[in-house]
Amino acid sequence: MDLLTHVLVAYLLTAGLVGLQPQYLAAGALAGGLPDADALFFPLARRFPILRHHGITHSVFGVTVVAIAGGLLAPHILPGSPFVYFLVMEVGGLAHILQDGFTQFSVPPLAPFSDRPLQLDADRAINFLTLVVSAFGFYLLLGIERNQVAFQVYYLTLWAFAAFFIAYFGIRLAGRLAIGRQRRLLGEFQQVVPTSNPFIWLLLSETNAGGRVRTTWARFALGRGIIAGPFTAEGPLEPTPHDGLPASAKEALEWSYPLARRASRVIETTYHFGEAFPEPAGGWVAVWYSLEFSAFGRSAGVRVRFPPAGAPVEVKSTFYRPRQRAI
Repeated sequence: MDLLTHVLVAYLLTAGLVGLQPQYLAAGALAGGLPDADALFFPLARRFPILRHHGITHSVFGVTVVAIAGGLLAPHILPGSPFVYFLVMEVGGLAHILQDGFTQFSVPPLAPFSDRPLQLDADRAINFLTLVVSAFGFYLLLGIERNQVAFQVYYLTLWAFAAFFIAYFGIRLAGRLAIGRQRRLLGEFQQVVPTSNPFIWLLLSETNAGGRVRTTWARFALGRGIIAGPFTAEGPLEPTPHDGLPASAKEALEWSYPLARRASRVIETTYHFGEAFPEPAGGWVAVWYSLEFSAFGRSAGVRVRFPPAGAPVEVKSTFYRPRQRAI
């Protein structure tokens, strides 16, 4: 979850709990974003791992310590009840933990007492849909409507955004549960990856044996099941000797895969897939792209071109729109 969405959701929860009282809205919204301040601890995280991103600040213990501090200090800044300040900051912080645990980026809610992660794999860590809605929400609520429209209009706007997030998280969770129930019927997929479309998911499996990597994926739609695939691609980890041009898409993928892995850490460290196609002039192009690192229909990848007439192979990192619409 992005920072704006964390803050907006905490703002909405605070409004639902205590109404439109500015001092509490500010405290709740601040608490919704504060766990990500652990990014400032980066220089210390190697020595003290508990300070890493998604570490102690993303736990009930860390959130509660911050809420207690806020309850004690905030009344000296803006008049209000210490208990209410504590309540809204606790809720805002817990909402942050739950939203992050909703994604594929796990958090340790019971740290420092337990490192057991919370990871539902129901959404992307950064989803541009919620980011755009959150940015627009702040612009509308705090820039256009605040003190400019009737109280009832502002209140209805708050509930409209709340309804959006309730529906969004509900759809995401329903999809994750549906895939979990049908897992045996869907095949031997190891991983479920949400896409930026809340109704679409990728089912993935990868094997690494005998010096070769094999990836299989299918597209799953909530309420419809598998709507595309399974598709499979594989290639060797080390380059194999060859001369001339590839004779087929399979050969282009075989020759290009080691080059793509060496050219991009994204390809090396995320689930990925490859496509190859001939060029009109006689060469071949193979593109390996991440199935996880994607946005707006494009994915981070590597384009490997085998030009005709014996010209050198061209390897270029790129953002690619897959022909098989994997993202």
